[in-house]
Amino acid sequence: MSTDGALFPRVRQRLRAHPLAFDTGLAVLVFCCMLAASFTDPHGGPDGGASFGDRVPSTFGIVFMLAGAATLVLRRNRPIEVLGATTAVSLVDLIGDTRPAPVIMGAVIALYTVASRTDRPTTWRLGLVTMTVLTGGAMFFGPNPWYAQENLGIFAWTGMAAAAGDAVRSRRAFVDAIRERAERAERTREEEARRRVAEERLRIARDLHDVVAHHIALVNVQAGVAAHVMDKRPDQAKEALAHVRAASRSALDELRATVGLLRQSGDPEAPTEPVSGLAVLDDLLATFRNAGLPVDVTRTDGGAPLPSAVDLAAYRIIQEALTNVRKHAGQGARAEVSVLRVGRTVEITVLDDGTAPQPDPANPVNPAASAASAASAAPVDPVADGGGHGLVGMRERVTALGGALTAAPRYGGGFRVQAILPVSGDRRTGEDERA
Repeated sequence: MSTDGALFPRVRQRLRAHPLAFDTGLAVLVFCCMLAASFTDPHGGPDGGASFGDRVPSTFGIVFMLAGAATLVLRRNRPIEVLGATTAVSLVDLIGDTRPAPVIMGAVIALYTVASRTDRPTTWRLGLVTMTVLTGGAMFFGPNPWYAQENLGIFAWTGMAAAAGDAVRSRRAFVDAIRERAERAERTREEEARRRVAEERLRIARDLHDVVAHHIALVNVQAGVAAHVMDKRPDQAKEALAHVRAASRSALDELRATVGLLRQSGDPEAPTEPVSGLAVLDDLLATFRNAGLPVDVTRTDGGAPLPSAVDLAAYRIIQEALTNVRKHAGQGARAEVSVLRVGRTVEITVLDDGTAPQPDPANPVNPAASAASAASAAPVDPVADGGGHGLVGMRERVTALGGALTAAPRYGGGFRVQAILPVSGDRRTGEDERA
């Protein structure tokens, strides 16, 4: 059973791979059937039934049968021409012989081929013409009366050939459509999977950039403070080193939480969502104040909870904007942070002056601020420095939530970063950002 089941697909595959050989074998088989049927007389029996061997095909009949079968070899490449040739041979045989040979078999197979390989309108036109010509020729010019069952048989066989070919063509088109839809769905799934992977990589890259840039900048500033006051004010140096330790510990914790998103779902230590948000905004601002950056904050949101994606984006935007102020605004810069809840949006604004007067390093009012200013570089445009990856990351975060970001220099000096994040009304803001 299994051998036969495996043999049939192999034979069918070989026949499809060699269509000319299949059509040649079909032509030989049709000729043999025609030749065998030509010896049969449907009404030659003693009781009026069929008899075999009582009649012999004529030479012209054998020629017509051979011509009608031979043209079937070309039925795939030139189906309409083969139908015309077999129809003409069948019509001549019906009209010119008192005992017509069954040449019409070739026309039936040719009509089936046309119906299975062309469209339905072509099948209807050519099928009706073929049925009319052959049936009319047999009825009006054949040796049998016009009402003979042989004439009705011609009409029935040509009609069934056209219907069978059209059914095969329709099924083939249906199967091809299903296969195409399946392939398109598979491609869509693969593209969707690749898109999700790319988005997840981009999100993790943004988180890593924000965490590393913020904490490394603070560590650099506090290390500069410690180096500046090590000899004269060891107590302040000790405090600065404590801030370095706290900043590095915080960086490690956030890196562990971010990289933990890449763990397997069965890992019990894998966090389910980021912990950073506006709820710990005061702790974030305290790290910048300890680094010597004066920061004022204004909040009108009342501490209302936000969707996790919006909450994390607002926190990261403030973190990155203040890191850019610390790195690029110059000596003595001050920053202002405002978090405003306006209708269905939350507005995050970070301002800095960038032109504050430089204190005297020899007699500083705030030693930590003066040392941090000494360690900082000259004012640099945050977009031009390092390619502006921080601003690009902020813009990507805001765009992913359907918001808007504005980052530009202020008139008279300084820089302004404003992000408007939708709290509701966008389906993406209402979904938790989870691993």
